[in-house]
Amino acid sequence: MTPSFVDRPSPNHDARPAGQAVDILLLHYTGMATAAAALERLCDPAAKVSAHYCIDEDGTVIRLVDEGCRAWHAGVAAWAGAGDINARSIGIELVNPGHEFGYRAFPEAQMARLIALCRDILARHPVPPARVLGHSDVAPLRKQDPGELFDWARLAAAGVGLWPGVAAPCDPLPALSEIQAGLARFGYAVPQSGRLDDETRAVLAAFQRHFRPAAVTGMPDGETAGRLDALLALLDASSAAP
Repeated sequence: MTPSFVDRPSPNHDARPAGQAVDILLLHYTGMATAAAALERLCDPAAKVSAHYCIDEDGTVIRLVDEGCRAWHAGVAAWAGAGDINARSIGIELVNPGHEFGYRAFPEAQMARLIALCRDILARHPVPPARVLGHSDVAPLRKQDPGELFDWARLAAAGVGLWPGVAAPCDPLPALSEIQAGLARFGYAVPQSGRLDDETRAVLAAFQRHFRPAAVTGMPDGETAGRLDALLALLDASSAAP
């Protein structure tokens, strides 16, 4: 069933590059004290930020920018070598105070409506499951949203995105250079240095926030490496499918 919308047009958008397909679905939290404050900012020309949709905690879907336009939600970001994430993505904001204002779980009504909206979008834009992402995935040095309380496993079970399932931990732990290479193959912008620098720790934390949310440490460990291996296997299988 196609979700119903409340239209509140934002002026903060421009044209997508000619011929650019949508191949990323990017999820955010609003990270503001109230839904009203978030919507005001998303529609304020001076703020220069927007998203295509915003979903309130009661499940109300607000449509801000037409999907045919480029909304301004990703900022400085990268995935799989591409830098202009706004040009190729649809952005959905979930009303949630975020880590600064009292981060909390996402309510049932909000999650159910998100799943319905994502399925509706994917029926129009065949975004690969591995490219259903959080803001922290594409901007790990700057962002934490939608965060470790977001139920990515439920979303994947509904046919939206990837989830590694029950993955055996890697023992022994692979070399850090191998983990960095695997993260880059999946799509993360991560140094290929073999060193546990600040950027690599930020990327590891982003990966864990999405795929191992019970322990967001920013450190390499066997469980994190095992889940990365499982995701890469899913990625390879989807690439090989006819």
